Amino acid sequence: MQPYPLQLEKTPTWLESLFASDLAFVVLFGLCLLEGAMLLRFMPSELVVPAALALIGSSIPKALTIVGIAVVGTTIGQFCLFILARHTGRDYIVQKRWFPLTESRLDRFDAWFDRWGALAVAGSNTLLFVRGLLTVPAGLSEMDSRSFVLLSAIGSLSFQTILAILYLFGGYLLAL
Repeated sequence: MQPYPLQLEKTPTWLESLFASDLAFVVLFGLCLLEGAMLLRFMPSELVVPAALALIGSSIPKALTIVGIAVVGTTIGQFCLFILARHTGRDYIVQKRWFPLTESRLDRFDAWFDRWGALAVAGSNTLLFVRGLLTVPAGLSEMDSRSFVLLSAIGSLSFQTILAILYLFGGYLLAL
């Protein structure tokens, strides 16, 4: 019995066919780059790994590969946004249509970063709905880029692993 605990209805049909092709891992990497840079608008980030598991395969080696690609892709995407924020500034980022936050909401994430420091990067990357939103405050701070990459990767690893576990074991738990 193949477990499908998460609904994949929001996955675009064209994306399903790409995930089923020989380019599946390249497509996954590209999606994760977009997600990390906050440019993934056509599907929720919470569906990327489960969709990949459902459409590429959910064996343990494939699941580990999918999680690894997702972590590397999202970390690189976030690092690109981190560098963009560092070099262009807050006003530039907030004025862009692709950036998902208003000035007031970004103020809240600035306060989170000020309160919790660099560890907030890893913590926020693990949480639904705020995933990656501390990338811009981190980029605007004096945070070392190596520390950012490490903490971003740790948070992404926990997020992607949780999604994979929910997908892989959720079907079995629902069957009980």
